[in-house]
Amino acid sequence: MVIEVLDGDTLLLEQDVRFRLRHLDAPETVNCGGNEAKALLISLVKNKRVEIREQILDQWGRPMGLVYIDGVLINQKMLESGWVRYHHDTTTVSSKLSEIGLKLKNDKIGIFSENCRQTVNKKEPECQIKGNIDPRGNIKRYYYPGCVQYQFTIVEKDRGEQWFCSIKEAEKEGYKKAETCK
Repeated sequence: MVIEVLDGDTLLLEQDVRFRLRHLDAPETVNCGGNEAKALLISLVKNKRVEIREQILDQWGRPMGLVYIDGVLINQKMLESGWVRYHHDTTTVSSKLSEIGLKLKNDKIGIFSENCRQTVNKKEPECQIKGNIDPRGNIKRYYYPGCVQYQFTIVEKDRGEQWFCSIKEAEKEGYKKAETCK
């Protein structure tokens, strides 16, 4: 039984067991798409009995697996919404979920839409400094117009990346100038 939904990819099951949905990475609720992912997961599983298949432990020792309700794969439903990212893993449904994840990215749906994934700051055009977070080591870097990679840099707001109006503002938030910037 799902007692509570903690975010878009984590459930609280009976006996206070925290359980993650395999193949998925949902934005934190403070990031773009995070509340949408959590709300959808609540609507799908809260107070319902779930069947868990292909359970393993993640790198932090937390249980994770494929979650089904009445034969419906909840992991797939979440992925199809566009509010979570596909995370590579090996299960009986890996290739199917991988295809769905790639299609959503190509079609720019959910967290891959212009609301969450940006190369241009349309909301505040005067703020042009791109703050990126390298997932390998959680290193924060900023890029400004004139940096070699600026035009290719994407601000992925679902991952907590953001726009800044000044270098001082970026540095205050813990971002360092990218090595490719002069």
